[in-house]
Amino acid sequence: MSESNTPNPNYEPGAHPDWPPPVKTTGVIGWVRLNLLSSPLNIVMTVVALWFLGTVIPSLIEWLLINAVWDAENRVDCWKQMTFPGDPDYLSKELPRGWVQPGGCWAFIENRMSLFVYGFYPEPERWRVKLSFLMLVVAVLSVLWDKMPGRKIFLWYAVAFPFLAGWLLVGGFGLSPVETDLFGGILLTLILGVTGITFSLPLGIMLALGRRSKMPVVRILCVLFIEFIRGVPLIALLLLASTMLNYFMPPGTVFDLLVRVLIMVTLFSAAYIAEVVRGGLQGIPNGQHEAADSLGLNYWKANRLIILPQALKISIPGIVNTFIGLYKDTTLVLIIGMLDPLGIGRSSLADAEWAGLAREVYLFIAIFFFISCFSMSRYSIYLEKKLDTGH
Repeated sequence: MSESNTPNPNYEPGAHPDWPPPVKTTGVIGWVRLNLLSSPLNIVMTVVALWFLGTVIPSLIEWLLINAVWDAENRVDCWKQMTFPGDPDYLSKELPRGWVQPGGCWAFIENRMSLFVYGFYPEPERWRVKLSFLMLVVAVLSVLWDKMPGRKIFLWYAVAFPFLAGWLLVGGFGLSPVETDLFGGILLTLILGVTGITFSLPLGIMLALGRRSKMPVVRILCVLFIEFIRGVPLIALLLLASTMLNYFMPPGTVFDLLVRVLIMVTLFSAAYIAEVVRGGLQGIPNGQHEAADSLGLNYWKANRLIILPQALKISIPGIVNTFIGLYKDTTLVLIIGMLDPLGIGRSSLADAEWAGLAREVYLFIAIFFFISCFSMSRYSIYLEKKLDTGH
């Protein structure tokens, strides 16, 4: 027997301590070997990805940050600053023939930032918008942060938030009224997104339960509503809300356009959420229903305490996916004349002093939507892991 295989006399049989795993299988080296270099195909894809990132990222950083201009009076001023950096007489020089913009003109975004955020909301009243944004942050934290002090009270506040924010923004009851036609930019996007998400989830759950109901009238009505909404594009519903909905109201009735759009957006999202939740309900074993019956629970208690919590856990990816789709679809209100960030950006490009800066506008809007949607996606992943029970 070789010396390496000879038992160590210092340890009793079976009492030898566990040695740490090899360095090559743990830590950063182990992660790289497992995820990037585990096979010839992975090695090739890793090399191609590194080449692509090495080619694109430096140029992108250079355009976005290094060569960018953050303070300028107009488009020409911005372009000449980035073309002749450090030259005090840059305004008197001409751009060379075949000139290519070497960096982003973020001075345009800064110049229009108030429009992008507030739309045409009256400047003296913009404190109400800022307060609404702060209230939104508190409401979101109360829903997402489990360990928030006094969370039960703040959850009731989160339920009341849409109504409080509506009163604060529109006015009345001691506040000067503000026409909803003046809403725009990020303010309008958040109003549409938050309101649609808040009200479409409970409505979608009720529609899902109704579609599975044993009462024929309830089931048929829910099926007809869901299939009709899913079969009609959101653009058509928005056009219907903006042009024809008033014809179905009593004569003399004034129905605010923003309210009509909010109703259509909520109904549209609720129909899709209903199908997502119905899929979760169908994934619940019959034994769960039988267990609820054995405990003597009625229909509503069984769903509230046993069935729906499990179904919603299963449905989290689909529900958040629907929320993200709804949030991005808010840009469609541009078609009916409401100016969300995309509409503000397009109208700002009509200004002769800033024409030709479409890349900056669309990139800014894309970054805003990406941050919002990515945050929802990451929280969805966190929630799935938190609620994962292995069954």
